[in-house]
Formats: sequence, structure tokens, C-alpha cells
Amino acid sequence: MRVRPAVAVVLAGVLAGTGAGAVWSALGNQQPDASISPAGTAAGAQPRVDDRASRDDERDVLAEPTPEAAAGDGSGVSATAVSGSGSDSAAGSGSVLSLNPLDIEALPDIAAARPQAGDSAASGSGDVAGLAADDPAQVAELGASEAAAPVLPEGVDEVDFAAGILSTDVPVSGTGLLDVVPGSSPAPGAGEVSTVRIQVEQGLDVDGTKVADLVLATLNDPRSWGGDGSRTFARTDAADATFTVTLASPSTVDTLCAPLDTGGLWSCGVTDHAVLNYLRWVEGSPNYGDDMAAYRQYLINHEVGHVLGHRHEQCGATDSLAPVMVQQSGATIRCVPNGWPRP
Repeated sequence: MRVRPAVAVVLAGVLAGTGAGAVWSALGNQQPDASISPAGTAAGAQPRVDDRASRDDERDVLAEPTPEAAAGDGSGVSATAVSGSGSDSAAGSGSVLSLNPLDIEALPDIAAARPQAGDSAASGSGDVAGLAADDPAQVAELGASEAAAPVLPEGVDEVDFAAGILSTDVPVSGTGLLDVVPGSSPAPGAGEVSTVRIQVEQGLDVDGTKVADLVLATLNDPRSWGGDGSRTFARTDAADATFTVTLASPSTVDTLCAPLDTGGLWSCGVTDHAVLNYLRWVEGSPNYGDDMAAYRQYLINHEVGHVLGHRHEQCGATDSLAPVMVQQSGATIRCVPNGWPRP
């Protein structure tokens, strides 16, 4: 039997009293380098809509608010009660409609991809991602990326999280108490300044600051109502705002929008008040499919458009962009969905 040279050297060392460990050291045995592979997976995207969205949206526009609707603007206090919307009950006591979360391509999970501490030393694992100690820059970069990644609630993707959504459960009946989101920001452009106050109903599992940021970012986008330089939007929490944007549960929307019939499904724009239905905020529209960011931009621009005096419009040619004032939350439209006044 032939003995390989490395084995012969080891045997010779043992016989000479040197020891196998010293011989291996002399041979310069090196451990293999470790590497990290992203563990992202893809999931088939499905629209988040239900068959109720096939009903036509029969809202009117620019109706004077009823006394109940006027209560939605409040009087500068942090919480405003909406008459007839279940404010006598405890928060969250209404029934809950569970919705299927939007399936999107999963992001790479660095922590999951990293070799675990129990892995064998031969594979280079057990340290920070198994990186060599002489590569501190790579270790620091990995640590920074992990620290910057937001922790998303279960069933909520990054687009939903940016819209303030912390859960995809929608209470059919809310508390009827409206909280003004504190904070203000100046108008970024030239033109007539409209001040906007943001309200969120108590009991909705949302981040009000993120909702406010999205509303103002949408309205101040060059494609929105101030894109021609005629107006610009500033955020305020004062009671004398030019108009208010409220995110509320379906039953509270029905109260705020009366006498318009929103049927628990739709939103509305009335004098000085754009009322956004949280069901639509979470669920979207069949016209936009999985593109929830585009739908929410449409919802904001459409309802604020009513507040600014614009009425509903109709589709033009089949392959043309829909005017933003075309109703796009309900049945599928024949033209191309569009959420911007000046696309």
C-alpha cells in the first residue's frame, strides 16, 4: 500500500517524538473562508381585494357636512368624539375583519443566512457571520445593515409600514374618537399655502406620524395639486387648518360623510374635510392590484381634490390615463388607473 507524503510526514514526526500537532502546524493547515448567502425567498403576489369592491362607488361630492360630520374637525383638542360611531364603547370593541396581507418578494434575511454558533469551526461559523477577525470593515458593515433594517410587524410589508399600518386587521366599528396627529412642517414650495391637519381614529393600529408624512409627501409631489405652482401644502396640528385629512374606521367614515352613502366601503371629500376609509387604506382596489403605494396616493389626491372643488370625471379612451377624479376604488375602470392630477 502506498502512503501519501502528508501521512508519511505525520508518521515520521510521531516516531521521532515531535507529535502530530506540531507537524500539522508546520504544514501550515488553514481553515476555509466563510461566506454569506442571502436567504431571501419569493412568494407569489396576490391582490388584496374582496368581492365587495365590485360595487360601484355612488358618492356625491362637496356636500355641506352634517353636525355629526362637523364634529370630525374638532375644536383643537387632541381627541374629538364622532356622534353615532360607537364612542361609548371601549377601543377595539368592534368586530374585526381579518384581511390577507399583501404577498411580496421576501427581503434577504441576513441574520437567518448567517451561520449559527453551533456550526462546526471547520466551516468558519460561530462568530459574527463567520467573518475572519482580520476583516473589521466587513464586520462593521454587516452590523450597520442589521441595525438599520426595520422590524416589521407580522403580515405587514415595507410599503404598508411606510403608510403607518401596524396590523392588517380592520375594525368595522371604531371608537369614534379622533386624535390629531401632533406636529407641523412648513410648505416646501411657492404658491398659496394650504394648511393640513391630520387625524387618526383611536383604536386603529397605525402610526399617525407615518400617515401624516405620506399625506403631505403626496400633496407636495410635483404631480399633485400644487404641481403648477399655484399652491403648496403645510402640515399643522392647529384647529384653524385650511382642511383636515382623517383616517377612520368604516363606521366612523359613514358618520363623517353623511348624508353621502359610503356604505362602510368608500371614502369621501366634503367641505374642508377629506375622510379616508381605513378599510380601503389597508385593502386597496382591484384597479391597482398589488400596487398599494399608488392606490394610497390616488386615494389622498382624489378626496383632497373634492375638498379643493373638483367633481367626478369620466374615463376617456380605453388606453388613456384616467383623470384622478375618476372613481377608481370600486369596479374596474376601462381606462388606465392614475392617481395624479398632473402625471
